[in-house]
Amino acid sequence: MVKPHLISAGRKSDRRRERAALTTELLVAMALLVLAVCPLAYAFSQEVRLLRGSYWRSVVMEIVDGEAEILAAGEWRAFPEGQQPYTVRAGAATNLPPGRFQLTKTGKQLRLEWRSDERQSVGPVVRDITIQ
Repeated sequence: MVKPHLISAGRKSDRRRERAALTTELLVAMALLVLAVCPLAYAFSQEVRLLRGSYWRSVVMEIVDGEAEILAAGEWRAFPEGQQPYTVRAGAATNLPPGRFQLTKTGKQLRLEWRSDERQSVGPVVRDITIQ
């Protein structure tokens, strides 16, 4: 005669083994998913940084080019010789990282540049103008 407690004990140990196998399989699947997603997340973060830098650079170039045209049209007469900070009128300048615009006037040469205060930001954008 088969004793009932032996039958139920055998089923419990089988269920435990199945649960352990399923848990192990779940952990392995999660580890594979994490290993696949981490490089993608890193790539996306790098791409966001690259796109932000490209946007900043294009905004700075647009502002510097516009202000250089204004200076070349005759606004240069309002500035003394030497190097001085330059205030821009463009509202898009609020979207830029911390930095400064600077105008250098030397005789018939004007140099308008923007430099970022952050080390890992957009490089300097410079426009040289020769006054007629």
